[in-house]
Amino acid sequence: MKITKKIFPSQKGGITWYELTNAQGASVVLSTMGAGIVEVRVPDRDGTIENVALSYVDAADYIADGPCLGKCPGRYANRIAKGHLEIGGKEYQLAINNGPNALHGGPEGFQNQNWAAEEIADGVKFTYSAKDDEEHYPGALTVTAIYHWNDHNVLELDFHAESDADTVVNMTNHAYWNLDGADAGSIFNHEMKLKASRWLPTDETQIPTGEMADVVSTPMDFTEFKKIGEEIKADFEALRIGKGYDHCWVIDGWQPGKMIENAVELRAEKSGRKLVVSSDQPGVQVYTGNWLAGCPKNRSGRSYEDYDGVAIEMQGFPDSPNKPEFPSQLLKAGESYDRKIRFAFSAE
Repeated sequence: MKITKKIFPSQKGGITWYELTNAQGASVVLSTMGAGIVEVRVPDRDGTIENVALSYVDAADYIADGPCLGKCPGRYANRIAKGHLEIGGKEYQLAINNGPNALHGGPEGFQNQNWAAEEIADGVKFTYSAKDDEEHYPGALTVTAIYHWNDHNVLELDFHAESDADTVVNMTNHAYWNLDGADAGSIFNHEMKLKASRWLPTDETQIPTGEMADVVSTPMDFTEFKKIGEEIKADFEALRIGKGYDHCWVIDGWQPGKMIENAVELRAEKSGRKLVVSSDQPGVQVYTGNWLAGCPKNRSGRSYEDYDGVAIEMQGFPDSPNKPEFPSQLLKAGESYDRKIRFAFSAE
């Protein structure tokens, strides 16, 4: 594995990009800003290697960007209702930064921090230490995000976290994918399949109601391959609320610590590329880039437009701290949080 690095200036100090190139000539670029994925360069059916992860030109543009492009949000990814958190009988008020709710750990979150980095044999280990009461969460917490890249074009992401006090943790990666090329335009023709027969309906502020609803006979049914754009404009309340897909699906067969293979499959007919995502997380938030317009410029010299990429965020459920019926995201002092996400790229 060949690893090279570049350092870019920013208001948060030098941002380091690590490029990992495998024996096939395929590569990934990772960033200390938010422990982020900047590029994933993989071949199409004809062997042409191209980046398939939406990315900005300027390393500093990843700081405080609206789309959270490619980064690892935390300490709690996704939404917590009204920023309300209760742990051990004590209430905490988080910052409100998404309508009436808390999103992605707060205005700064882990995604806007410049993580420490260490090269390993087949990847990079990123580390961030959050102070007690940072973004009003309890507990001093140290989290690592370890990326491994191999010669089979598989990118694996391992999260590990420990806290000195009871807290909540929900880590994911927020890369946006376009398998025809990062700047190729709409992903409506991409086909997606989810190993999920239920989804989480939400209120108008996108907080889950607590119900786990069957996908049958709804636009939320991706139990077989279906084009993302086929029903995205359907007259369906959830799609009106989100301006497209921005919802969490319940992974079939999930159990704590169990790796669910092929939880999500994404394929593009034009390029022949395919992405298979496996994880031990209970849910997947699929976000079709409904609000990408106006983001920083990409390598084509333009901003992305809405629906130019799809984020596949393997994670715990939104608002789990306020929904005892959901899988718990509580991390007790002295215990360890360990989660895994695997992105496998191929072409056919």
